[in-house]
Amino acid sequence: MPLLVSGVVLAGGRATRFGSDKLAHPYRGQPLLHHAVHRLAEVCDDVIVVRAPGADGAGLPPGVRTVHDPTEGEGPLAGLHAGLLAAVRSDLVVVAGGDMPDLQPSVLREMLRVLEEAQVDAVALSQDARARPLPCTLRTWPAADLTHTLLHAGRRRLRDLLDASRLAVIDEATWTALDPDRRTVFDVDEPSDLSR
Repeated sequence: MPLLVSGVVLAGGRATRFGSDKLAHPYRGQPLLHHAVHRLAEVCDDVIVVRAPGADGAGLPPGVRTVHDPTEGEGPLAGLHAGLLAAVRSDLVVVAGGDMPDLQPSVLREMLRVLEEAQVDAVALSQDARARPLPCTLRTWPAADLTHTLLHAGRRRLRDLLDASRLAVIDEATWTALDPDRRTVFDVDEPSDLSR
């Protein structure tokens, strides 16, 4: 029986360096957030977008589910926890930031393959000899339980989850063979990034 996979897009941050709502900013003819949603939809059975408290889901592509961070300013780990709880029926999740428009499905599929085949609960990509927190793939319930524990211990970073998980890291040579331009790890922090 094939495993069910959910995509979780973290879209609840404040984007202070951008100066405006960067996820609504046009990029290649559509809002920046839509690119991450569409890329995850290519490899996932459903996609969940985690928004800030009170933010609506208006303008998202059809079929996308929206959940909210429980509290403003609690950091990405709290948003991920909300997304994992919404993915309750899924075996695995692919997690990405809403500001990552060029995720490559071939890389995401490789991350899922490693997660399915290895005795691990999380998979990340290596860049500059370090595991990147996004994108990552996770086993849903081990990650939800561990995230809950970390949040109660005052931990707020995605890297905290990876550090505490049974983690496999895909080396740079392997994933860049699938994505030579390294677009999968490109994220938008400032308006000038959109022209790169």
